[in-house]
Amino acid sequence: MRPLAIIVICIIGLFLFKTYYLDASSNENTTAIQGQNKEGTSAQSSKKPSGTPVDIYVAKMVNKSNVVYATGTIVPNEEVEIRSEVSGRLVELNIREGSYVQKGKMIARLNDSDLLAQLKRLDFEEQLAKQTEARYKKLIDIDAISKEEYDLAVNKINTLSADRELLKVQLEKTSVSAPFSGRIGFKNISKGAYITPNTVIANVVKSNPEKLDLTVPEKYVSKIKVGKEILFTTEGDDVKSSAKIIAIDPKIDEELRTLKVRASANNRDGKYMPGMFIRVEASLGDEESIMIPTESIIPILKGKKIYVMKNGKAKEAIITTGLRTETDVQVIGGLEVGDSVIVSALMAMKENASVAVRNILD
Repeated sequence: MRPLAIIVICIIGLFLFKTYYLDASSNENTTAIQGQNKEGTSAQSSKKPSGTPVDIYVAKMVNKSNVVYATGTIVPNEEVEIRSEVSGRLVELNIREGSYVQKGKMIARLNDSDLLAQLKRLDFEEQLAKQTEARYKKLIDIDAISKEEYDLAVNKINTLSADRELLKVQLEKTSVSAPFSGRIGFKNISKGAYITPNTVIANVVKSNPEKLDLTVPEKYVSKIKVGKEILFTTEGDDVKSSAKIIAIDPKIDEELRTLKVRASANNRDGKYMPGMFIRVEASLGDEESIMIPTESIIPILKGKKIYVMKNGKAKEAIITTGLRTETDVQVIGGLEVGDSVIVSALMAMKENASVAVRNILD
């Protein structure tokens, strides 16, 4: 019996050890872990931002060189479609496509044999009329004929002379010449064709100097003047060339609210061709104004708006813009120096939304 009693005592001892020691330690550890979790959660909650994190730009006065950026097209200084004033068969065509022609050079000639024959007939008739007038003059001196008969003879000479002048004009119209010096384009007809005044023989283009047609927004009208120098580049060529404004359209485009401007540029080396697309820069001088990042502006139906941060809230502001650079836009009205302009998260932004500063942009 003594071994059995020892076994029972051992079992009772193990039970008491588990109940009073191991379970108590486990409860203490669990309580400590829960406390730590609560503290961590509390700490994370205290670090959580109170609104949408955004980047802001503090509006300030900036001294920048104001430049108007515009686009345009190169147009020829002179251009004309070569046509004949009369109809007829083309008997001579003096065109070398793409070549340079001098003013007055004969380009085409029509068949003029019928006009030459009429002119020859008039020569004979005029010669006879002059002889008749000479005889009538002698007869009227001796009162052999009436004054009326003599006047008819003189009138015949004058009429034939007028007919001669008309034929000469018609003969001149059978020859087509270059109206100015320039480069001739592709020919549209061949020798032997029958042409009319509606037939285009070829084009002649004068491209030195070259003209530049561009449009600028209406708000720059007061700053664009005749004689002002501008810079321009063409597609595929970043080298800037200069041009001078020679004319300004006296009327604003009512639909686009733009002003048409024409400039002139030297094209002695033939670098620029009519029809080329150009990018234009026109300097309007230095000016101190508020400039904000372009990406902060939201276009709306009635103009443009931005969001500014005030007391941790996003507030809408309708602004009036001016000059534009590659990265910034001038603000003329609707914004004050020192206002915090929200630059990021604009797609999700709305009035009175809670915001928090993430970065302050320079």
